[in-house]
Amino acid sequence: MTNLFSDVPEAITAEVFTTLLDRPGCRLERILSRGQTTPPEAPYQQAHDEWVLLLAGAARVALEGREVTLRPGDTLFIPAHTEHWVTYTDPAVTSVWLAVHIGEGEILIDPPEAKNPGL
Repeated sequence: MTNLFSDVPEAITAEVFTTLLDRPGCRLERILSRGQTTPPEAPYQQAHDEWVLLLAGAARVALEGREVTLRPGDTLFIPAHTEHWVTYTDPAVTSVWLAVHIGEGEILIDPPEAKNPGL
């Protein structure tokens, strides 16, 4: 994909996730939403940080006891292990998101002093 707005369907029945880049510790994806929300009983919660940029459409995200309204150009940082819900996406216009997953799939290696406390 060379343009984030290419291949955006007119109508979608479920969110569409497209991985744009996948490297150790970092994954970049485009997300398309049109009226979809997160079920209250099934929040997203990830072991890694996520930064999102809303490029088109409108959305609201609930996290940490607050709800954030996103318009095109707005960004949101979601810390690791934070329960969050997409509470609104515009049902009339496809919302285009850019999501950066930071630290996803990282392999953590114990520092040498953890194995040899005398160092």
